[in-house]
Amino acid sequence: MVNPGSSSQPPPVTAGSLSWKRCAGCGGKIADRFLLYAMDSYWHSRCLKCSCCQAQLGDIGTSCYTKSGMILCRNDYIRLFGNSGACSACGQSIPASELVMRAQGNVYHLKCFTCSTCRNRLVPGDRFHYINGSLFCEHDRPTALINGHLNSLQSNPLLPDQKLLVPGSRVLKQHPYGLQSALRERIVPGLRGPEGGKNETGLDAGAAPGSLHVSSSQLQLLSQACLH
Repeated sequence: MVNPGSSSQPPPVTAGSLSWKRCAGCGGKIADRFLLYAMDSYWHSRCLKCSCCQAQLGDIGTSCYTKSGMILCRNDYIRLFGNSGACSACGQSIPASELVMRAQGNVYHLKCFTCSTCRNRLVPGDRFHYINGSLFCEHDRPTALINGHLNSLQSNPLLPDQKLLVPGSRVLKQHPYGLQSALRERIVPGLRGPEGGKNETGLDAGAAPGSLHVSSSQLQLLSQACLH
């Protein structure tokens, strides 16, 4: 497991130094064929456990999370520290694990992300316009925006940071909110762990209300035979 910003590989190890590998959990020497590298330390597979549920983290995923001196699995991290923001349309809270839509730093329930004129839902792939806090689909965008006469929108001017917002300029993307988006921003892709998969990133962690900045790490299952 590697902390954000650090190398994804463990430090070089020579055959003569293997006997000095000690588990960060129990302090004992690691004589097992396989060991875990997490948070810049080596661990017995049995010793790297969630502080809450005691699950062996190498068996249930490729990441773990640290906060307040605890090492946690994903589920317990969400349960203990999951945060929810408020939907910019309805004002209701959004669970940390729920998918949301984003526009100019605001977050919305999927059902609340609608055109201000026709009330139709905007979905991933749709083009939309965000003007003075209101959303417009491509069909209902203000006429002044189409013609380029932006000064005529006296009651609904473009925001200062929307000067590049021209017809067709934005395409919707769906984002996981809160914890998920924050941790995916920080997990290094490409790990082949117990589940044999890769972490797909490219999602915006942003500074949305209530989003978590997670101290996440990535599990690496190493073989003693490969550390020569």
